[in-house]
Amino acid sequence: MTLALVPLSMSTIGLIPEPCRSCVFWELGTDTADEFEESAGHAGFEKEVWLSGVMLTWGSAGLIVTVDDVPAGYALFAPPITVPGVAAFPSGPVSPDAVLLTAARIEQRFTGQGVGRHLMNGVLQTLTSRGVRALEVFGREDRVRRSDRAQPPTRKHCTVPADFARAVGFTEVKAHRRYPRLRYELSGALGWKAEVEAALERLVDIIPAGAGAPSVALVGAMARISEGSDQPPGVSRTQR
Repeated sequence: MTLALVPLSMSTIGLIPEPCRSCVFWELGTDTADEFEESAGHAGFEKEVWLSGVMLTWGSAGLIVTVDDVPAGYALFAPPITVPGVAAFPSGPVSPDAVLLTAARIEQRFTGQGVGRHLMNGVLQTLTSRGVRALEVFGREDRVRRSDRAQPPTRKHCTVPADFARAVGFTEVKAHRRYPRLRYELSGALGWKAEVEAALERLVDIIPAGAGAPSVALVGAMARISEGSDQPPGVSRTQR
């Protein structure tokens, strides 16, 4: 099995599966996203416009992982100033020195094979090489009071479980009963602890499937680092 990492670009954005390919919750904000997603075909174009703008000012905003040249998953990340969707979260804003991880998903048929670990190692390398100091994420508290469940934001698949984020090394910087903001400091070291590698392959959060194959959310991001890697960021290949 050959694993490869490909930077997200205008020529590779089409590899992101539905429904996430046409989801612009993070890129446009809640109200605008709802408007565009109700218009067939428009949301995908708006996501491309957003990506083009971020690439011009900051660089690629994601990585796609392939298995034997077949798209198997992806991760999206960007500076908070470029992600209007953060306004929907009462535990914001994201710290100005941090990048926000907005999505990380693996196609269901590729889970449990080390693909998620390979993808997230690539994210770690890419951000470290850019001098990013930290990653932040809006965690989702799944054990909430019934009266809180209808409060916005309502897109469960656009967030990651807070419990898992804590388990892999994020620390809470802004408490909230539904969506705490958590932070992971990038130290410059690369790799994953063995227990985190196991968690990445085991703990998943199924999201609604669209026209494409069913996807599984990788509910986590950076962990305390132990396993080194000398592969450069960008396109990389690993034989398995």
